[in-house]
Amino acid sequence: MSAGLWTTSVGSFPKPPELLKARADHAAGRIGAEELQVLERGATERWIRFQEEIGVDLLVDGEMYRGDMATFFAEELEGFEIGGLVRSYGNRYYRKPIATQSVRRTHPMTVDQWQFAQSLTGRPVKGMLTGPYTIADWSFDEHYESRRAFVLDLARAIHEEAADLVAAGARFVQVDEPAASARMDELPLVAEAMAIVTEGLDAHTITHICYGDFNRAYPKMLDIPVDQIDLELTNSDFDLLDRFRETPFSKAIGLGVVDSHSHRIESVEEVVRGIKLALEVLPADRIFVDPDCGLKTRTVEEAEGKMRAIVDGVRQVREELGIGADLPSVVVGAP
Repeated sequence: MSAGLWTTSVGSFPKPPELLKARADHAAGRIGAEELQVLERGATERWIRFQEEIGVDLLVDGEMYRGDMATFFAEELEGFEIGGLVRSYGNRYYRKPIATQSVRRTHPMTVDQWQFAQSLTGRPVKGMLTGPYTIADWSFDEHYESRRAFVLDLARAIHEEAADLVAAGARFVQVDEPAASARMDELPLVAEAMAIVTEGLDAHTITHICYGDFNRAYPKMLDIPVDQIDLELTNSDFDLLDRFRETPFSKAIGLGVVDSHSHRIESVEEVVRGIKLALEVLPADRIFVDPDCGLKTRTVEEAEGKMRAIVDGVRQVREELGIGADLPSVVVGAP
């Protein structure tokens, strides 16, 4: 029996109300770091157990220890100061990092959190990093003479973190680049930086790109040196799949089949439809099925409902087509 159609998630899950309150209390100095970590790890274990319960193949830690995906890393890297609040979208705000000197990594940033999450399960847990292009794009630069120099210094720092994750045992490492689709003319810089990040990594490497003009980015995005590209497809009703008929998609794909920015929980039938559309142009052994993006903006109930729909939809298609679920240690999608 062939294998494929593995289930996973993009990375983030919603934080429970008690953790949101604790993070605000910690920021205000009302509770200490140790008390906050206990709650973060409790929430992490809850999401690991949920994913195991419903049968997710490739797990994520849910990012319970992070606020904004770029600011978290900027706070851990040398060379940044953290500025005031700016609006990301809707009513969501983050503190904008400011590069005031050369950026470098001085210590592991996510390895302990990954090791904790992996210790809770026998299933693989992804190492989760924010990519150098996105950190730079979402920051102010008051130090570097060029955007490229800023991005490549960040790439070297993120590579060190990725290498430590792999050394700790991570078989899958995801480097999120949601900003990559914002400027099509800078895709070569995204690829150059990712080549530094992924160099020599003995792991299945993934990048997540979301909510951009993918039709303009394709097939140029295939130049990004990773084994898998994770794409939101539900939001655009899977129209990018038509481009794959003209120019084949040569990597593994993270197939977004539920809309992360909708409160509506998709039906199993909708998930099955998306998977079957993808199977018309992609082999099952190169498809990882997941939401369009991280689920942190949904309620806990919505996130759970969307993940259940994904797992149930994949299970139905596997049964219909006789596809197994064995997850290989490393899946290399690129030729």
